This record gives sequence, C-alpha cells and structure tokens, in this order.
Amino acid sequence: MAHILIAEDDRHTLDGLSELLTDEGHFVTGVSNGQQAVDLVQQQKFDVLLTDMKMPRINGMELIKKVHAVSPETHIIMMTAFATVETAVKAMRDGAYSYLTKPVDFGELLATLGGALNETALPARSGGGQTISAPEPVIIGNSPKIREIFDRIDRVARANATVLIRGESGTGKELVARAIHSRSLRADKTMVDVSCASIPENLLESELFGTEKGAYTGALSTTRKGYFERADGGTIFLDEIGEISPSVQVKLLRVLQERRFERLGGTRPLTVDVRVIAATNRDLEEAVRTGRYRQDLFYRLNVIPIVVSPLRERREDIPALIDYFIGKYCHENGMDIKRMTDEALALCRDHDWPGNVRELENAIESAVVISEGDLIRAEDLINLPSTGIAFEVPEDDALLTLADTKGLAEKALLQKTLEEVGGNRTKAARLLGVTVRTIHYKLKRYGLQ
Repeated sequence: MAHILIAEDDRHTLDGLSELLTDEGHFVTGVSNGQQAVDLVQQQKFDVLLTDMKMPRINGMELIKKVHAVSPETHIIMMTAFATVETAVKAMRDGAYSYLTKPVDFGELLATLGGALNETALPARSGGGQTISAPEPVIIGNSPKIREIFDRIDRVARANATVLIRGESGTGKELVARAIHSRSLRADKTMVDVSCASIPENLLESELFGTEKGAYTGALSTTRKGYFERADGGTIFLDEIGEISPSVQVKLLRVLQERRFERLGGTRPLTVDVRVIAATNRDLEEAVRTGRYRQDLFYRLNVIPIVVSPLRERREDIPALIDYFIGKYCHENGMDIKRMTDEALALCRDHDWPGNVRELENAIESAVVISEGDLIRAEDLINLPSTGIAFEVPEDDALLTLADTKGLAEKALLQKTLEEVGGNRTKAARLLGVTVRTIHYKLKRYGLQ
C-alpha cells in the first residue's frame, strides 16, 4: 500500500493506470503535466512517481532531475513509447529507478513497482549495535474484506492505541502492521519486529526488556538493551503474542499499562514511548477461559482489533495476487512476464489455500521457475495439492458431474497407458501427447504411484 503520483498528459492512460493501481490497494494521485508533479512533491511525500516521457511544460527527463533533487527517497519509474538504450541509461543516471515501454504491461508495472517498494525503507535507527528498518508494505487485493482493512488502517494509523491483528498463518498480518506504522506519526522512527514463538521461552524476557550486567550466570559483562528500548519513539510488532509465558505476560501487561519496565536483573524502572502492535493466529478468548492467558492482558492488547480474513473467504483477490507474484518472480529471475492459463487460474481459485497468501506465493514462485515458454499451466503448479475432486465411483443413486466424469476418465486413461508402457513416464507422455511434467502433475493430483 503505497502513495503513488502519476504524471501523464494522456487522460485515458492516466485514468486507466489510476484505476488499476487503486484497485491494487494503493493511494494514487494523478496530474497532467510535469510542473504539477513538482509542485505536489514539494508539498507532500510520495513513495513512487510514475511519469510519462513526453509532457507539456516539463518533460519526463527534467521531471526526474527536479523530483530527485527535492525528494531523493521517491522512486521514479519512467514510461515512454520511444524507448532506446540511450534514453534508459540517461533516465537511470538522472535518478530513475526503472523505465517501462508504452503501452505499459500491467504485470510488468506491478513487478517493477514491487521491486521499488521492496527497496524502500523507513529511516532506521541504531540500537544495541543493530540497525532495524521497516520496508514499505505492499497489500494486494480489492475484495470488500481487504477494503475494510484499508479503511481500518487509515482510521487507526495516526493514533497511539495498541492494535491486535488476528488471522490464520500466512494471511499477511505483518504487512498490516507495517502499513499502520508507515502511515503513523512514528513513520520516521524504528519499527522493531519480534517473533515471540521463535525465541526460546527462557530468553524471551531478556530479549524484550534487556539485561543488566551480571544479571545471571553466563550473562554478558555489559548491560544490553532489549527490543522495547530499541523501539523507543517508534513501534514494536509482537508477532505470535499468544505464545508468551505467564511470567512474560505479567511484565508485558505493566509495559502496556505504565510504559515502564526493568531490565532482567535490574531494579531501576525504565520508561519508553512505544506503540505496540501485536498479532496472533490463536484463539485468545479460549486461552483466557482455560486460564492459559491473562484476561487483563488480552483486554490491553485488544484495544483496536483487526481481523485478516483467510484467502478462501476472499477468493476474488486471488487473480490480483497471482498477477503480482508472477510479475515479482519473473522480474527477480530475469524472465519476460508470463501469464496463467484459464485452467491453472481455475485450479487456484478452487483451492482452499490453508497456508493462505504465503502458500499462494510459494506456489506461484515455483510455477514461474519451472514453467516453459510464456504460459503457466495447471501442471506447473506442482506445489498445489489435489483440490478435492472425488474420483471414487459414486453410489448408484448419486449423480456424476461433468468434472467428476472427466476426472474418472482421465485417471483411468492414465493408469491404462502407464500399465501398457511398464510405468515408463516418458513413453506415456509421448503416447498421450503431453509433457513428462504433465504426467508427474496428474499422478500427484490423482494420488497414483
């Protein structure tokens, strides 16, 4: 979710790009000439400037220089119908991040935009010999559930209230936390990420609150700051907050109530100014009922709740996510932008994605790498398990759907062909007129050995 400025004198192109990028969840401002763009950049911060090459008053090359001088942190992407090597080199030398040839391919634009945003980092502060920075988040989707999250982010970002983000694993809770921080009044300060489940229980307290010199046998000979001190003035993101022990729960409650704590082994209270954003995939209400989680801590964490829905409840976001990940991994692997066949897209839409967006991203990355040519086919989705079509012959009184019939026939033909060639998959592929990769995919899909 970025703030994007588009400078484009062709109204049709400007409106089209604005609509597409808004649908991807970005904040978009459009202007029709370079001077208007310069004026806006002098007044407010933009993450990305998308500019045409030829425009009235100030052309794209001049605009790159002016914007880079005023706002060097703004990534500039040039669009031109007259691309040459000389043009590209000059644009990059003058401060452009990249350039695109018109008419702009939207998948390529998303990939380039994603690369720019992944390089963007909020100003980092050094704490305890360690520099911690937060990249600009990119949240993809246009479903009602995602738009609710965008609206909630806008409403709560500039407040200091504690936020509890809930949702299944892989739904993007960390992205929501980063979006809140990047839109907050603390955006120029540090955001420190802490995965509570990945730190051993006996070390979590010292990691969060720090350690006084000689606090315990084997402790460092110097005082060490914890994550809360390193995040002073900024934001601390406590992921998997449902995993913390009762002793840490007590100390965390005090920080939330009083903004004070002591380092492990220390006696002097320390005060910090930190906004807390927490996340969990656990049912904390049930943990409170069973006595595993403090009720008062739960209330302190749950001041502003945000629920990130699983991907199966917002399937309309799947095509946009697929486009984004295809663009991202084609760009990372130096490939031309690929597209997905209708059969593969239907397979993705029908899958329940228990691992949510993270699982989808892994599947698309794999498919981009192994697919041949410019198409991603169903058989290229090798990490995608069966979508649940039942291939057992139904009871006599049951009805066969078209998909059932096709699946049964395909499975039977595959079995018969493999038996005839003694299990040789290369020969089976040649006889059936498909690739060996397709044979592997079908065997996995139908559970055949």
